[in-house]
Formats: sequence, C-alpha cells, structure tokens
Amino acid sequence: MSEQYPYPNEETKKRCLKGLRETNHQLELYNLFLDDAIAQIDAELRQQKQARLLQRDQLTK
Repeated sequence: MSEQYPYPNEETKKRCLKGLRETNHQLELYNLFLDDAIAQIDAELRQQKQARLLQRDQLTK
C-alpha cells in the first residue's frame, strides 16, 4: 500500500486541460442552442394560448 499514484508529466496535464477547455466550450455553445430552442417553444406556446383566449373571447360576445 505504499505505492503512490504516478502523477502525469507537465505535457500530459497541459493536453488534458486543453481538451477539458474545448469540451467546456462546446457544452456552453450547446447550452445556448438549447436555451434558444426553449425560448422559441415558449414563444409559440404563448401565441397559441393568446389565440385560444381571443377565440374564446369572441365566442362569448
């Protein structure tokens, strides 16, 4: 149990860190894409609800 974990050399650390940063960047872009998609769906749902309410309002007049 006296074996210690062999820490990676500096080049390996830099390469892994670069990969993690690239992955993080891609995830941020994907999250923005999803935020835009959700916003579009929310806008559509609001328009549909407004149309239903206006239609119901016209039927009661």
